Order: sequence, then C-alpha cells, then structure tokens
Amino acid sequence: MKIVDILNAKQTLSYEIFPPKGEMPLFEAAGVSEGLAQAHPDWISVTFSAGGTGNSENTFKIANALQEDLGVNALAHLTCMGATVDDMRGHVEALQSNGIHNVLALRGDRMPGRDTVDFAYAADLIAFLKQVAPDLCIGAACYPEGHVECEDFDRSIEHLKMKQDAGADFLVTQLFFENEYFYRFREACSRARIKIPIVCGIMPFTSVKQIQRMAFTCGASIPARVIKRLAAVGTNEADQRKAGVEYACEQLVDLAENGVDGLHVYSMNRVDVGMATHDALVDCGYWKD
Repeated sequence: MKIVDILNAKQTLSYEIFPPKGEMPLFEAAGVSEGLAQAHPDWISVTFSAGGTGNSENTFKIANALQEDLGVNALAHLTCMGATVDDMRGHVEALQSNGIHNVLALRGDRMPGRDTVDFAYAADLIAFLKQVAPDLCIGAACYPEGHVECEDFDRSIEHLKMKQDAGADFLVTQLFFENEYFYRFREACSRARIKIPIVCGIMPFTSVKQIQRMAFTCGASIPARVIKRLAAVGTNEADQRKAGVEYACEQLVDLAENGVDGLHVYSMNRVDVGMATHDALVDCGYWKD
C-alpha cells in the first residue's frame, strides 16, 4: 500500500530500523522487525548505506521480509551520494523485484572521497525516480531547523519546495527535540505552498553521549529542559535512558494532540524504546491497535 494514501486517511505511527553492517547475519534485524511489528505500525522504514558498509543489499531484503513475512508496509531508504544513473537503475530494479512500492529518496551524507556524481540533490533523485518508476510512492527528508549545510532557513524551504515539485509524495523530518521548532516549520511550509503530508521524526535519546552526537551531526538544538533533566538524573545510564524515552513520549503525545500528519520514531533498533512510545500514545488515546 502506498504510504501517502495512509497519510491522507489518518494520523500515522511508524518506526525506523537499520540493517546489520558488513557480514553480520540478518536475524538481528528480523528480531527487531518482529518486535516493532507488535505495535501494528503503519510502516517501518529501513535505512540504506551507500558508503561501503555492505548493508545496501540488506535494505531491500529486510523491506521485503517486512511485507511478505510480517504484513507491515516497508519504506526503503535510497541515497544518491556518489551514485550514477546506472547505479540508480539497478537499485530501482532491485526495489521492484522485491515488491517494494515506497521509497525515501535522500542525497545522503558527504564522506571523504565520495561526492555527488549524477545527482546533485535529492530533488534530482526524486525526479529520476518519478520518470523511471512512476508507480513508486516517494518520501523525502525535511529539516525543521534547516539543513545542517544550509545557513539560510528560507533557502532550505526553497529546496524543500523543489522536492515537492519534483514529485515527492510526503515528507519525513529529521529528528528534533523542541516541538515549537516543528510548528514554526509547518507554518513556513504552508506559506511556501508545500502541501504534501509531513511526518514528524522523533528520536528518544538514551544517553548524554548520544544526544550530543546527534545534535552535532544533525544540527538539532537541545532545549534547556532536556539539559536540566539529564543533569537531574546524573551519570547513571539507565536513568538517562529512562529520561530520554519519557521526554520523547511527551513530544509524541503533544505532536499527536496538535494534529500532525504522522509520527515516526527513530528507535535505533531498540524494540523496548519503540514499544514505550507506542504505549504512551495508546495510554493517551492517540493510537489504537
């Protein structure tokens, strides 16, 4: 089923997993998939690596297994950093042979020795996919605080409009820790005539190191109340994880209450974290299995 059709019908709940790297067996990803499937999500997205870590092929295998074995809609990530047109044609063939109808089209992170080739921006990839595989449902990334490589927020919105115009069917945000940033972003999208559904991506932080790393990598701001919570729990890792999951649940409930199109949890392959967010939404009446 196309994800955009689900989004047009209801507020959604979804999760993200990432495949094992290198030669690791797939049973770990299968276990995570089975665990998260208990939450009856509208879809589960599977990340893609084009940086030589060896899990690109696993993305499509896991996405296929989600649909065939668990009956869960799969959203396969696809990045174009360093890719040629021929590379992308091969990926499209792999998507189609695995029965995958939903893809999240991304440029991908820059890495030493690897730069764009035939696709300078994600919008270029989206336009290509719409041309060669018009039946694909295409999602794109968006950035409530602006892209980390773009200092001009308005310019970031312009690039987002280009993704919509290229054929993106829906958007998924980068993680954020302050909901007000998203509400302002949503208003900016409306002013720019970006009309496709926007799914909110939330990552429950599980340690001080993790939130520091993600904030530096993604450019996400850390609110003062998050810092105060972490200071209150001290150095105990279990307490840090509990505080992070509780904060994410509060974010999700507030977003649901404010009528966002969808909720997407970056669960970092942790079933317990994913289920905690599910239970919080059920308890507050915003999600029914």
